[in-house]
Amino acid sequence: MTQSIRSPIEKPRVHRAWWVITAAGLAIIAAGAFTTMSGLLVTPLHHEYGWSHGSISVAVSVNMVLYGLTAPFAAALMDRFGIRSVVAGALSLVALGAVLTTVMTAAWQLTLYWGLLVGLGTGSMAMAFAATVAGRWFVARRGLVTGILTAASVFGQFVFLPVLSWIADTYQWRASLVTVALTAVCVVPVVWLLLRDHPADVGVKAYGATEFESKPAPVPGAARRTVRVLLTSARTGPFWLLAGTFAICGASTNGIMWSHFVPAAHHHGMPVTIASSLLAMVGIFNVVGTVGSGWLTDRLDARWLLAGYFALRAVALMCLPLLFAATVRPSLVVFVVVFGVLDVATVPPTIALAHRFYGEDGAIVFGWVNASHQLGAGLMAFLGGVTRDLFGSYDLVWVAAGGLCVLAALLSPLIRGRSGDGNALETERRSAVGVD
Repeated sequence: MTQSIRSPIEKPRVHRAWWVITAAGLAIIAAGAFTTMSGLLVTPLHHEYGWSHGSISVAVSVNMVLYGLTAPFAAALMDRFGIRSVVAGALSLVALGAVLTTVMTAAWQLTLYWGLLVGLGTGSMAMAFAATVAGRWFVARRGLVTGILTAASVFGQFVFLPVLSWIADTYQWRASLVTVALTAVCVVPVVWLLLRDHPADVGVKAYGATEFESKPAPVPGAARRTVRVLLTSARTGPFWLLAGTFAICGASTNGIMWSHFVPAAHHHGMPVTIASSLLAMVGIFNVVGTVGSGWLTDRLDARWLLAGYFALRAVALMCLPLLFAATVRPSLVVFVVVFGVLDVATVPPTIALAHRFYGEDGAIVFGWVNASHQLGAGLMAFLGGVTRDLFGSYDLVWVAAGGLCVLAALLSPLIRGRSGDGNALETERRSAVGVD
């Protein structure tokens, strides 16, 4: 009897990189479910505990800021301890934070459980994670893959939103938190089985690579390396322009849309379930816009893509206060489609620029840039809640967010690197690990 034995040099039909991206995408989807959950908590917590919008927004802001600040350290930790271990631990942490939030009795506990624990966990699976995976496993199609993983984050944010809204409306908000916690726990074994740190772990080349590369030795001193990359990149012009425009990106998306769109629509008489469904539609068009943006990033100047995205977003946000009503009108649907396409489209060009200017440290640099995104988001989330308490309306914040997007559109074409910006970081990185 003859047994068919596969040749060791035979190439698999599906490159292992795509299975890694699948596992990474599932982890990002699970983490994304927590991102828009904050908007569903504001009104129930205000009614049940009598907490002000401002005090609730403090916890939301802490969550967003830690989400950003954790990302660059997580990227370095992945270099030190491996992607799989960091992601599995992060999923467990967000599940723990969500469960503890269901038994809280004071506002400071919301800040501790939802702000700190969930913020740290989701931050470990932020866009720096996507940049790390795409950078290690792909040479060709890197922009497209970054777009796909970004879309996965958006998909996680919004595919769960109407379901979680219905669960919160039917079984109260605690049941929705338990749902996302169980989702995170279920993804952990999938991550452990499919996700791998480097192509060399399974004896393959990165997708599109012409030569096999050995796995680099673990980089010691993850925290020191992360800070060192920040200090070095902060001496270059592209870093501050990327950080500034991405901070505005965070303020005009996570900071106001995901935290205050549902309460704002409800303030105009729209049921929460319908408002949440509209926000979920934004997520559907996010997928189209982000994957399309990744495709465009492989072909066009990323700086001008950013300028165009921010300019169109500015127009959309400034029009939004005129579109709210108790019922869904066609004009609001148009806003949802346009904003959805533009919302996360800024991520692939920003990641591409970080890699272009900072080479091997591009993922960590993007992590710091993403931290500025979340700082902007956290500040806007807090100011949005305070504005609602003071003026009884979010209208002023929508207009201000649009004005900031105009500024970002003007700054984006100015992102230019000097020759040697990336080389400076590479030299210091090699020096730190003892490579000549």
